[in-house]
Amino acid sequence: MSAVLQRPHAPWLSFLCLAGSMALVGSYVGLSKVLVLVFPVFLLAFLRFGIAAIAMAGWVRRGAAEPALNAHDRRLLFLESFFGNFLFSICMLFGVSMTSALAAGVIMAGIPAAVALLSRVFLRERIALRTMLGIACAVGGIALVSVTKNTDPAVHSSLLGNLLLVAAVLCEASYVVIGKKLTGKVSPKRISALINLWGLALVAPFGVWQALRFDFGAVGAASWWLLAFYSIAASMITVWLWMTGLKHVPASKAGIFTVLLPVSAAAVGVLFLGERFSAAQAAAFALALAGVVLATWPSRAVP
Repeated sequence: MSAVLQRPHAPWLSFLCLAGSMALVGSYVGLSKVLVLVFPVFLLAFLRFGIAAIAMAGWVRRGAAEPALNAHDRRLLFLESFFGNFLFSICMLFGVSMTSALAAGVIMAGIPAAVALLSRVFLRERIALRTMLGIACAVGGIALVSVTKNTDPAVHSSLLGNLLLVAAVLCEASYVVIGKKLTGKVSPKRISALINLWGLALVAPFGVWQALRFDFGAVGAASWWLLAFYSIAASMITVWLWMTGLKHVPASKAGIFTVLLPVSAAAVGVLFLGERFSAAQAAAFALALAGVVLATWPSRAVP
């Protein structure tokens, strides 16, 4: 895989990894909702990181051609996990619980724009006009589907909940930008394993606290299998795919693929949960996907 990704004439493989990562994240959102009904939030996160740590034990070791980590690299790995694993999960889960799904969708639609802004400030990436148009399409499409998603006047939003969701957007954007800096030196597999270990360490005090008062005997076999799949998908496969694709794609362009998270989540709802799909939602998703195509379509080669 890595050898193929180094070919300059095959950017589609990097795009495929980024798209697959975000589509998988969106698809297991439903799983996390089911698991939260069985496990408390912090215990669920603790078990997720613990299971993934066992599965990725062989990924922690440094490769023969990989340079040793310095203090700067270790600091970036910690920040990648703190913002992308720990803080993002807390802000998202508690933010959604305090506000409406409508507000959550609109606010999370700002992730591609936030990634572009941070990549410009911290990575000094030049954002091409076509990429900016793609970002505008992505944000507009997901904002549109969010507006048409919830029409229940009984559902209200809170200022604190909205602020927590804004913080989650910034955390996710930071995850993309910091990951771009790491992929220049650390392999995608090792990044996945190390930030998972940091996530386990950060959530451990809260997870152990909830575990001490939790009845594990009441959990059925199906829930354990679901937890195992969720852990491997969320902490191992999606992170590896994202870091593999990000290695050869500018952060501002990679950020556009985050629109596939709500798109795939909605697709799962329609295909497997029996949710209705309106014409406005179809138009919104078409606009969001047009943004991805616009930003990633190969440019005409210059002779």
